[in-house]
Amino acid sequence: MSPSESEPGLRTLKKQRTRQTIADVAIALFLDRGFEQVSVAEIAAAAEVSKPTLFRYFASKEELVLHRFADHLGEAGRVVRDRPAGVTPLDALERHHLAGLAAREPQTGLSDDPEVLAFLRLVYLTPGLSAQLRAYVEADEAALAEALDPARGILARLLAAQYIAVRQELARTTWLRLADDGQGIEEAERQAVAETVTTFALLRDGAGAHGF
Repeated sequence: MSPSESEPGLRTLKKQRTRQTIADVAIALFLDRGFEQVSVAEIAAAAEVSKPTLFRYFASKEELVLHRFADHLGEAGRVVRDRPAGVTPLDALERHHLAGLAAREPQTGLSDDPEVLAFLRLVYLTPGLSAQLRAYVEADEAALAEALDPARGILARLLAAQYIAVRQELARTTWLRLADDGQGIEEAERQAVAETVTTFALLRDGAGAHGF
């Protein structure tokens, strides 16, 4: 392979590493001192980049934290679009959430990793971050509504809003049990699974008559 062929790949890899380094440094500082107490200038200095460079990778201070949610943006919509034939949207979403709990994925709130628990505390209890997280939630709602109904009718929008709200509340409740109540991971998982099943049963009562 010639240098000209390999260069773009190396440049991409370097950018990815720089982006990850900046984010990791920022989150470490936030966890140590608090989100509001750390300036962008301090993050740039600790990551050994300039402020303009930092802002080329992250549009805002909040994005330094919330980029970790980006991989899951539109996930609910993809689950609905890719569901097997004969499976209702709610069944597909319930199976997906239960699979996340079984895998103890951080976005479900079910993790006993101290770093994950601390990161979620940072997001949930920092007003600026929790407010900014709403933008991600709204994007998820829109993607799910479109997957349920390309015309994004009122019923699809309402169900999407209900599901996303339920998903957020289930995750937050599970995290609280582990982070603040000192509950063990096994018991937290048992309760999270039971609450997921109950919640989806309630959603089906309202949505089933309309084909969802």
